[in-house]
Amino acid sequence: SCLQLGLERFHGVCILGFNSAEWFIADIGAIFAGGFAVGIYTTNSPEACHYVAENCSANVVVVENHKQLQKILEIQHELPHLKAIVQYGEELKEKRPNLYSWSEFIDLGKDVPDAQLREIIASQKPNQCCTLIYTSGTTGQPKGVMLSHDNLTWTASVAGHFIMLTDAKEKQELVVSYLPLSHIAAQMSDIWSAMTFGVQVFFAQPDALKGTLVDTLREVRPTAFLGVPRVWEKIEEKMKSIGAKSSALRRKVALWAKGVGLQANLKRMNGYSEVPLNFRLARHLVYKKVRKAIGLDRCTKCYTGAAPITRETLEFFLSLNIPVFELYGMSESSGPHTISLPHAFKLTSCGKEITGCRTLIHNPDGDGNGEICFSGRHIFMGYLNMEEKTKEAIDEDGWLHSGDLGKHDKDGFLYITGRIKELIITAGGENIPPVPIEDAVKDAVPIISNAMLVGDKAKFLAMLLTLKCNVDVETGEPGDDLTPEAVEYCQKLGSKATKVSEIISSKDKAIYAAIQKGISAVNEGAVSNAQKVQKWVLLEKDFSLFGGELGPTMKLKRPVVAQKYKDQIAQFYADVDTPT
Repeated sequence: SCLQLGLERFHGVCILGFNSAEWFIADIGAIFAGGFAVGIYTTNSPEACHYVAENCSANVVVVENHKQLQKILEIQHELPHLKAIVQYGEELKEKRPNLYSWSEFIDLGKDVPDAQLREIIASQKPNQCCTLIYTSGTTGQPKGVMLSHDNLTWTASVAGHFIMLTDAKEKQELVVSYLPLSHIAAQMSDIWSAMTFGVQVFFAQPDALKGTLVDTLREVRPTAFLGVPRVWEKIEEKMKSIGAKSSALRRKVALWAKGVGLQANLKRMNGYSEVPLNFRLARHLVYKKVRKAIGLDRCTKCYTGAAPITRETLEFFLSLNIPVFELYGMSESSGPHTISLPHAFKLTSCGKEITGCRTLIHNPDGDGNGEICFSGRHIFMGYLNMEEKTKEAIDEDGWLHSGDLGKHDKDGFLYITGRIKELIITAGGENIPPVPIEDAVKDAVPIISNAMLVGDKAKFLAMLLTLKCNVDVETGEPGDDLTPEAVEYCQKLGSKATKVSEIISSKDKAIYAAIQKGISAVNEGAVSNAQKVQKWVLLEKDFSLFGGELGPTMKLKRPVVAQKYKDQIAQFYADVDTPT
């Protein structure tokens, strides 16, 4: 059907919609027909869609529904290569030339002889590009990461074997597809590894991340599950709020079981193999029931990736005997580079290199921290039509520079300590990675949702803070009402607040004192005076995808936040004196 529509060699087929069978079919059909499979984030504006479709010279755009179709119709006149639009998720509301329903599109291919398709497939080579992943840079336009047939097939096979996925001939693995397929993580796990090992794929509801994901997990009971940190945090928050409502006895039992679970799992991590009796009892009383409640009772492979996860969240799940394994990589390495495993696992490490991949720590400092560089068959071909950017990413020796800072421990486990671009360099010349300090504050003050450290080129560090609040399920916009957990926290401190605005407008003494106390405790453990947080401010609204402060994988877009709250940041440094 793509050929019948006039898809030319190395031209894009853009797919704009939530995960579905049609998404997979369009993606693989585009590749077979000699084009590029190109996912577009469903949250993209019409302008952002235009940038991608034009950049890859798209001949065909596949959209899910009327809402996404409108974006393409708005920019259609600026896409000279576009020949057809296909809509799959719902019936067409209007007839237009070159606009097809899914069934019309599928019928188009009936008269194209197989020989024509076979000839194109035979002409394709393993080192040619077949997929573009547009990476959302925190600055500038996205870059089209060119992945070859070999990048995808080799990585899918090697990474799948590494995490011990079972071939369907022996045992059927099941996964739930819900993360955006325009992102490398979902594409590798849901399409390529799944295809390699015959994994059965179930599609979640489009509102999965707004709350229905757990229902789908309970229905499917997957054997492997990949969540970005925000997903694990949401499950954690939900479980804590349910826990807070249960009886005193149940809370006691749960607390006991969590203590046992964390100790036993940390011992196992450090090489002890025996299973203590109290652990077996706790497994029977608590862990099995918890897993069943969130649909992970068959899941032996729980993974997290795409952004940093806090130690607090990892320990929460570990205490319930759900080890969440971290993996690390980037679009430019076809997804994974290092992966943690049940028998090779250390808390807060991203694990070890997958078979055939190597890591170089570039220009390490005294502690062994340097830029993490990758090599292997998973390294991308380059950025589409961006030779300069490609040369910045891959050096003369073929090492891919990740932009991440990290180190290996004595056992070869990789730890990520920050991003080079994120480093705050104070007026005094101190290099400060913000994430550990932000995580420590969130850990010390449970009511804090997001924390962002500022202080680049300044005399001291300050911090923007947001509170945990309820989010509008439809729009994803953060509201003013505190979460039940946050309200409970306020009550414990003797505050009657139930809204963010109440706390800020009255400068709620109890809450402000608790935040200051938490920050002071974090400062106690600071490496140097330069790393202490001297001032902070509470913001009216939490960060979100809706507000633009978070990217599609819930990564903090620091430049956006700095721009949006520049007045508050300027206020920190308006006084001449440095606070003591």
